[in-house]
Amino acid sequence: MANVNCRIVFAFMFSVFSLGKCNEQVPLIMWSSEGLPSQSPPAAGHAVSSGELESYLSSALSSAPHNLLLFLQDKLSVDDFTMYGGVFGNKQDSAFTNLEGALQASSSPLFLPAVDSATASALPALLQEQLDTSPLYLEPETLAQLRLNASVAALLVIRLPYSSSSDMMSAKEVLSGNDEVIGQVLNIMTAQAVPYTAVYSALRPSRVIEDVSFAVHSVGRSLLQSSRGPYPPVEFKERDSTCILMWAENLSVSQFRSGKWERHDLASQTFGESSSVKLEGSFCNETHSRLELSYENVLGYRSFKLIFAMSQRHYKVSARRWFTMDQVELIYDGKKASFNASRHIYAPVEYSYRCESVTSFRYAMLTPRSSKDNANDWRVSFDDFQIQGFKVSGKDFSYASDCAGFFTPGIWMGLVTSLLMVLVLTYGLHMIMQLRTMDRFDDPKGPAISVPQTE
Repeated sequence: MANVNCRIVFAFMFSVFSLGKCNEQVPLIMWSSEGLPSQSPPAAGHAVSSGELESYLSSALSSAPHNLLLFLQDKLSVDDFTMYGGVFGNKQDSAFTNLEGALQASSSPLFLPAVDSATASALPALLQEQLDTSPLYLEPETLAQLRLNASVAALLVIRLPYSSSSDMMSAKEVLSGNDEVIGQVLNIMTAQAVPYTAVYSALRPSRVIEDVSFAVHSVGRSLLQSSRGPYPPVEFKERDSTCILMWAENLSVSQFRSGKWERHDLASQTFGESSSVKLEGSFCNETHSRLELSYENVLGYRSFKLIFAMSQRHYKVSARRWFTMDQVELIYDGKKASFNASRHIYAPVEYSYRCESVTSFRYAMLTPRSSKDNANDWRVSFDDFQIQGFKVSGKDFSYASDCAGFFTPGIWMGLVTSLLMVLVLTYGLHMIMQLRTMDRFDDPKGPAISVPQTE
């Protein structure tokens, strides 16, 4: 039965992975000798971003052992499990015997079929931040000589190679060798009676499959019209008519506790089929809109609300109406933290607003409204954020007013370089124009030119 379950899990990983974009994405598997807390998997076809991976790791390591083994392979794809694993064939012929056995023995292992390869490459740094300890790169023989302490966090990184069919060894032979290394390391941990948490991933995919687009967008001014990923935006209706739309690739909040920041990802609870967010308290009219997202059990709070308050009015200088994001509020168990957003988040009332990153830290666009509330203890971060609170037509965003300014760093570099070249050219022309010929020349047939000397 355990063997059947493992095959089902790997088959599910392959089916989920094949639905979405496979370009530059790698799988990630996490398990523990003590078991991991159960976590909802990402939506089908959704590539896990850096912020989402941090949330998964933080939740998993909250109760898992902090002696962490990171098996980082050069290349890996879900196809490797279906081609060389025990998914369809005999388990005895599988190249992942030790890995599958470890997964069967662990409760609630974490499977992420599609993780951005750039994020996976930064796994040592992410885990170092989570465990607050430096990574130690070693070989299995070196691990046998170490004496680990269950009460002291350790991050042990074991690099594994990968081979393609063009090499001397086949890919299955190399994967089988890597699986033996994994089994050897796990046996050493078991022999030392040290509980552990293990992560198996890769730096880049071994196979890149052609992208499958989720939507086809028309060209022209509609390029920034919608910002949809594998899930639709949050939609609030008033009198059966949509009046507020909001979408983000990543939606997260963090609170400073016990000397460190604890982060919670809200995207999985807000978007997609597994969404549990409630919109009670939201409203919209001609001048004001309020999107109120209500959650349960966020960072230990039974009641948690994320509120976007917007308003629109006519500005005489521009002779048109604009909407602004007046504030972003966090209400948790009766307490409140408010951020001012009106200085940075605004757009013509007919447009939506879009920004690659909206945060309350690191190039902050959200600033605490008052020093009396607890806003300084919170961090808010929205990636690929888009919102529209007025003049919504149908279920699609209007043309987006992007937060990126016209003078981007690349444009500034080009202007400065051009200015330097113009200055050099001007200086060169000035020097050429200052050249003067001699007014007298020495005649070899006549008397030599004598220059009187004065003492």
